[in-house]
Amino acid sequence: MNNKFLIVDFDSTFVQVETLDELAAIALAEHPESERVIEKIRTITAQGMDGKISLAESLDERLKLLSANKKHIEQLVISLADKVSPSFKRNGVFLEQFADSIYIVSSGFKEYILPIVSKFGIKEDHVFANTFTYDEAGNINGLDASNPLCQDQGKVRVVNSLNLEGSVWAVGDGITDYEIRAAGAADIFYAFTENVERTSVTAKADVVIKNFDEFLYMHDFPRAISYPRNRIKILLLENLHPNGIKMLEHEGYTVETLKGSLSEDELCAKIKDVTILGIRSKTTVTKKVLDAAERLISIGCFCIGTNQVDLDYATQKGVCVFNAPFSNTRSVVEMVIGEIIMLMRKVVSKNAQLHQGKWDKSADNCFELRGKKLGIVGYGNIGSQLSVLAEAMGMQVYYYDVMEKLQLGNARKCDTMDELLSSVDIVTLHVDGRKSNAKIIGEHEFKMMKDNVIFINLSRGHVVDIDAMVKVLDSGKILGAAVDVFPVEPKNNQEEFVSALRGYDNVILSPHIGGSTEEAQLNIGEFVARRLTSYVNGGDSTQSVNLPNIQLPELRKAHRLIHLHRNVPGVLAQINQMLASHQANILGQYLKTNEQVGYVISDIDVEYDKDLINQLKKIDGTIKSRVLY
Repeated sequence: MNNKFLIVDFDSTFVQVETLDELAAIALAEHPESERVIEKIRTITAQGMDGKISLAESLDERLKLLSANKKHIEQLVISLADKVSPSFKRNGVFLEQFADSIYIVSSGFKEYILPIVSKFGIKEDHVFANTFTYDEAGNINGLDASNPLCQDQGKVRVVNSLNLEGSVWAVGDGITDYEIRAAGAADIFYAFTENVERTSVTAKADVVIKNFDEFLYMHDFPRAISYPRNRIKILLLENLHPNGIKMLEHEGYTVETLKGSLSEDELCAKIKDVTILGIRSKTTVTKKVLDAAERLISIGCFCIGTNQVDLDYATQKGVCVFNAPFSNTRSVVEMVIGEIIMLMRKVVSKNAQLHQGKWDKSADNCFELRGKKLGIVGYGNIGSQLSVLAEAMGMQVYYYDVMEKLQLGNARKCDTMDELLSSVDIVTLHVDGRKSNAKIIGEHEFKMMKDNVIFINLSRGHVVDIDAMVKVLDSGKILGAAVDVFPVEPKNNQEEFVSALRGYDNVILSPHIGGSTEEAQLNIGEFVARRLTSYVNGGDSTQSVNLPNIQLPELRKAHRLIHLHRNVPGVLAQINQMLASHQANILGQYLKTNEQVGYVISDIDVEYDKDLINQLKKIDGTIKSRVLY
């Protein structure tokens, strides 16, 4: 920072709080009217910070109400140690490295400011603040009135008195910080909004910064993280669980949420500067959308399936896709079990009759589950767990899967779909949404099923030929059915549901809610949010559905170079040659490939020729390259 000087405010900037407000809360904790007095102090603080009253008036009025002692200041220092603003705390190395160029100038009080900032290497003679006066019992009874910082324009006078030769930058959240710039004592005023945003201040600022990381990034100063997280824009669609949203916001990203899905054109218009996209099952991410996404690095599917995303093209574009393959498994399984019971006992049709005033206490075609044969088409996460629960209830389980799967318990593997369909009393589908699964249940398959079969589809709408299903419903072959997914589904709750399956009193229709429980949505929201943050912050691609999966150690005192490229020979050799030519010492290196791409992560010492980053991007076959630290 040659010939550059940084003037930093303390209250609500270096620390997250207004310190006199915090001191009041400590000192007045046992006061009979503590809430009223503390609120009055906070109001006066806000008025002073917004410039509605003078600084001198603000300090004088608050000190009259404070009733604090030296012992309360000691407690305040302990409290403030945990309330240093996160972006200042994580950039302590910068503060210590450039301590000669950093000054704390505050209208607060040196007694509690110095113990906090000195831990970050800031020099005592670079800390300018007010000081308290005390009575014989150690009670605060005022302040040093000769100190310019208790007077209007005090910060201006202090900064001018430093006679700093070079560029002077002021960082703060209040009107008194802006005054330094307005009076010409600073060249630029950065309104700091990590803790509080005052429109009266940001409107006057030269630059508004969300955190200290952004300031360091703008000037390419040494910093704890490579890219300010508030610049990472996330778009979340389809009413995702609040816990997942909060986790992403907590990381410091800029998050926009929309309750519904977007059409292809609407999404193209929104996605240009989006880094992370979060969707459920109704939003389709096509080639056109991916081409419009200039900054997209990851998509989170907050559901089980990923067929709504063009995975091949996402891979070509270097966009890492995550889903939640296990998070709603139990919810779907429980719904299947419940629907089987309801259909086997004809509760659905009898319920409809009762609503019409008809009493039918007949046991005809009503059965127990025990001893019945359950046929599971698709023996993945859901199918296999359903197998365990069904067997525990006394059912005989048969399954069919195109992949070789190890059966659980006493489940019996069928070699063909026809073998399963002709053997069981209940058929339930649990296959994925790949195109090859379209209409795997059609006229032939329904013909192979037993009479009075129970048929359930909680997988994907397009896997069943609906016209063929309607025919067997009309013929009476199906005793009962439950369908949760449909070839065409409404885009939102206001759109009418249209289906040939409406109107049957032995068919349970549900609006794609197999995984829609509070527990499942919570698990999905948190699981996908964790995967997204691990990838964006650390490059960890574990459980990605389209990129090579690499589980990475935590990044410590190193820079992580991430290189995603087409899977062609010689790329790793070029990367290592480039690392060597730029004097980069490798601390750890990880490589994994799939049919389309290779993923190389190189952790290196922080000292290296920074031109290396640009050179890595020029390697033939490079899809995306970024650096993390």
